[in-house]
Amino acid sequence: MRYGFVGSFGTVHQVVDLAVAAEDHGWDGFFTWDGVDLEGMDAWDPWAVLAAAAVRTSRVALGALVFALPRRRPWVFAKQAVTVDHLSGGRVVLPVGLGVPMDGAVAAVSGEAATLRERAERLDDALTVLDRSFSGERLELRGAHVTVEGLTLRPTPVARPDGRTRIPLWVVGSFPSERSMGRAARFDGVVPQLRGERAMDQLSPQDVAEVVAWVREHRPADAGPFDVVLHGALPADRGAAREHVVALEEAGATWFVDALWDPATATPEALLERVRQGPPAP
Repeated sequence: MRYGFVGSFGTVHQVVDLAVAAEDHGWDGFFTWDGVDLEGMDAWDPWAVLAAAAVRTSRVALGALVFALPRRRPWVFAKQAVTVDHLSGGRVVLPVGLGVPMDGAVAAVSGEAATLRERAERLDDALTVLDRSFSGERLELRGAHVTVEGLTLRPTPVARPDGRTRIPLWVVGSFPSERSMGRAARFDGVVPQLRGERAMDQLSPQDVAEVVAWVREHRPADAGPFDVVLHGALPADRGAAREHVVALEEAGATWFVDALWDPATATPEALLERVRQGPPAP
């Protein structure tokens, strides 16, 4: 199990300082978030935050939980990702999903994909662009909403220890949706969420075991490493937190990202205090 932390609140300087503190106190990853106008929250540009964190850290994985890919131009997103990947020495990961339709970047402007179907189609197009562009080869694509004719993006991402030159793509998967989970299984990891009335619930160890079993059944055994990435608020009690993550790890989870979203309690000071406690590793 690896452990990440979300810099959910604070000034941009406080958020970047939190990334440094996460590295200093033993966390494996630091994550910002991707929003423009969400319920009055102060929202920083994720790539600016990650670029600053990249040059002030040397070990932690860096990403956003999660990037709202359908409202982004995927070739620009690819260039941003590769730039920060090189700044960090190959530490970028890309958790990606449909995004939330209530963000003002979707709801308050024209021309954005508002329906679930269109956002899913645009996500599929964008994932194809990212997957192929990271190879550095000439890209030709006729997707549902995107046509690319002869685009080449250089440089390519930093080579990973296993030889891959693609930045890992962790895709949000709505379990047990065949289409949504199938999309995630084609790439490098899944950020699972439950479908329907349980969509906002944290996954139990039994839920995680079912997700892992689904992936093993539907993903070729030789397809390479695959992460199962959970996120949510860890129990405040350290013993309870350790028991929680041990149960999730035994069920097959590979990452847990501690994420606090209540602005009344997740103050910058409280986040720093929590990150200084270190991850709840057994």
